[in-house]
Amino acid sequence: MGIVFNKGGLFTTVQDYGRMGYQSSGFHVCGVMDRHAFWVANLLLDNKDKEAVLEFTICGPTLYFTSDTVICITGGNFDPKINGEPVLMYHAIQVKQGDELEMGFCKSGTWGYIAFAGGLDVPLVMGSRSTDLKCGLGGLEGRKIKDGDEIEFVKSVKTLPNLKERFVEAVEYGQEEVEVRVTMGPQDDYFTEEGLKTFLNSSYTVTHECDRMGYRLDGPEIEHNELGADIVSDGIAKGAIQVPKHGKPIIMLSDRQTIGGYTKIANVISVDISKLVQCKYPQKIKFTKVSVEESQTAYHMERERLQLLNKRFIHKRFLARFFSRWKN
Repeated sequence: MGIVFNKGGLFTTVQDYGRMGYQSSGFHVCGVMDRHAFWVANLLLDNKDKEAVLEFTICGPTLYFTSDTVICITGGNFDPKINGEPVLMYHAIQVKQGDELEMGFCKSGTWGYIAFAGGLDVPLVMGSRSTDLKCGLGGLEGRKIKDGDEIEFVKSVKTLPNLKERFVEAVEYGQEEVEVRVTMGPQDDYFTEEGLKTFLNSSYTVTHECDRMGYRLDGPEIEHNELGADIVSDGIAKGAIQVPKHGKPIIMLSDRQTIGGYTKIANVISVDISKLVQCKYPQKIKFTKVSVEESQTAYHMERERLQLLNKRFIHKRFLARFFSRWKN
């Protein structure tokens, strides 16, 4: 009752929201790169909002289903096909025992996700099912998926109420330049006025040196002042923008180190990390300064949109159950 990986894909792992509360002990937070795609996939399947999913990049996996279930595919467009026929993303899809889902090469975006109704049966390690490759824990034996691997489902969910109405508009990627909002600090006082202007008024190109740990960008050098580029190591949040001595920004992401000794000029606001991580070479990024209050407002607006979507399905589920009982 689950899935077999006929092909593991280039870089496929089990991820959830992340391993919270252990960064101070040296453990990586990990978790999905694109939280919006992750949340939507689980919401469309009535899963808990932090249920584990499959995450992949560049070239996705090929799955064989050993039981009926319902899935949802979100994130970048990997040209998904079931038994050779194209299927829609951001839709709940019913699959049957013996079906094969093939995820190809990424056409747009960078990271893709497959959620499964009922969840994936992998161990809960320190409160999370996320794969920490560096520590070798979580997910499937603490490693990426390989050909022939098998994962069972937590429970069998063969269908869902109002299945055909469980969809949202797919996110489009591939814009030439992406605006990313940031809050300044905590070490923005280590940069000259000219350096700060360069950071906020320039476009930076996504390089090939991008992975789950961080994204290196190329562009105009950001000038430090007499305080220099090094600090006493402190904690690193997801989205922190480090600027080493060479003056080029590095955005720290899900598998970031727990602490670091380079100056952090700003931090990408949480709701914009999703569109940031779906960028790839040679897309450009433009940073826009916002206040902490504006960042918090954007976060609450995002959560409200997801809650409204959830209420929409709750209402439809209620009506479906009501009429089902009435007919009987």
